[in-house]
Amino acid sequence: MHTVELLEEAIAAAKRAGYEVREEWLGGTGGGHCEIKGQKCIFLDLAVGPLDQLELVLETLSGEPSIVPLPMSSQLRNLLGLRKIA
Repeated sequence: MHTVELLEEAIAAAKRAGYEVREEWLGGTGGGHCEIKGQKCIFLDLAVGPLDQLELVLETLSGEPSIVPLPMSSQLRNLLGLRKIA
């Protein structure tokens, strides 16, 4: 699977896990994740490439227990270090 496809899948998983994902021009700062008034957010910087954006989403989701039962490709599951659930 290509990086852009993995990024799209990771963004979809983040949204299913309750994150608001905002893609904005942030001038190359790379974005980040935070919580605003109880809403979990991921800010993706459109000035950086898809690989850097994917790494940010993976970093955010790797500590998120609610993604474990979500459906996702085995490649994304492996990148997140998750085991397939029965």
